[in-house]
Amino acid sequence: MHPSAPEPHVPARIEVALGERAYPVLIGPGVRHRLPAEVARIGARRVVVVSARPPEWTPDPGVPHRVVPARDGEHDKNLATVEQLCRAFAEFGLTRADAVVSCGGGTTTDVVGLAAGLYHRGVAVIHLPTSLLAQVDASVGGKTAVNLPEGKNLVGVYWQPRAVLCDTEHLGTLPQREWRNGYGEIARAHFIGAGELRDRPVAEQIAACVALKARVVAADERDSGLRHILNYGHTLGHALERATDFGLRHGEAVGVGTVFAGRLAGVLGRVPADRVAEHHEVVAGYGLDTALPDGVDHDELVALMRRDKKATSGLSFVLDGPAGPELVADVPESAVRTALGGMW
Repeated sequence: MHPSAPEPHVPARIEVALGERAYPVLIGPGVRHRLPAEVARIGARRVVVVSARPPEWTPDPGVPHRVVPARDGEHDKNLATVEQLCRAFAEFGLTRADAVVSCGGGTTTDVVGLAAGLYHRGVAVIHLPTSLLAQVDASVGGKTAVNLPEGKNLVGVYWQPRAVLCDTEHLGTLPQREWRNGYGEIARAHFIGAGELRDRPVAEQIAACVALKARVVAADERDSGLRHILNYGHTLGHALERATDFGLRHGEAVGVGTVFAGRLAGVLGRVPADRVAEHHEVVAGYGLDTALPDGVDHDELVALMRRDKKATSGLSFVLDGPAGPELVADVPESAVRTALGGMW
C-alpha cells in the first residue's frame, strides 16, 4: 500500500446508536472545525483540551479553555498520566457540566478517555483523533484503558465520547510507519465483516471500519459477546507489543496477530487452507509484516497471552470458523505453539 494525501469528499456521518448516549462520528476534511458546535451541542461551559499535537491542530472550542500538552506513545499510557490529567482538570476547576477534548493518536484517546471517565465519576469527552489507527478504531466505542507492567489495557472503564471528529486533513502529515500502524486495524477488519477495503480511498476505509464498529458496539457495548470480534488478531498482537517493549507498534502487532489467528484457526480445523492463506495475503497486501519479529521468545508470548483480559478460561482467542469469528476459550497450548512455529 502506498498512502497518498486524503482525497476531498463530502464528510460522512456515522451514528453510534446507544440510546440517550448515542453520538456522531464525523469523517472528512476539515471536520475538526465542528468542535465549537459539538461543544455547544452538549452544553459544556468550559473545556480542557489535552493535545499531543501542535496547538493549531485543535480549533478554539468556543468556550473558556485550557490546553494541556500530552505525548502519544505506550510508555505514557499508565495510571501516572491519568492522575496528572485529573489534577490538571481539578486545577482548572473543571466540573461535571464541562468537557474534555482529546487531540492525538490512539494512546492519547485511550488515556484522555479514561481520565474523563474517572474525573468526577465522568465528564463529557470529545475526541479529535489524528492518526489513521485512532480514526479507524481507537477513538470509537468507549473503551478506555491504560497499561500495567503485567500487561496491556488491564485498567480501564467504558466511557463513551459525546462526539468523534475524524479530520482526514490530519492524515496528510503521517509518516509511513503511522500509515502501517493504521492499516493493521483495517486488515483485521477484513475478517470481521468490513470486507475488501484494499483498493478503497482512505476516507472510505475509515468510514467502513467505523460503521462496522458502531454496529457491533450498539449491539454489545460491554463485551458480553459479539464485541469480542473486534479483538481479532489482538491477543497475540498485545503480547508482541509487550514482548518487544513496544518496539512493534499496535497496528503492526495486530497485523501479525491476524495472520496468527488464521494459522491457529487452521491448526484447530476451524477453517480450510485457502482461508488461512487469505489472512496472510490480506495483511501482506497492506504492506505489513506477516512473521514474528526476530528474537521473540515463544514461552514469553504464551505467558503474556494467558494474561490477556479475554482469557477468563485458559488461552482464549477470537478465531474464524464455520459461523464466522467468535471467542474460543481453552485453546490447547500445543495448538498455539504449533501456530507460532509456523509464523516465519
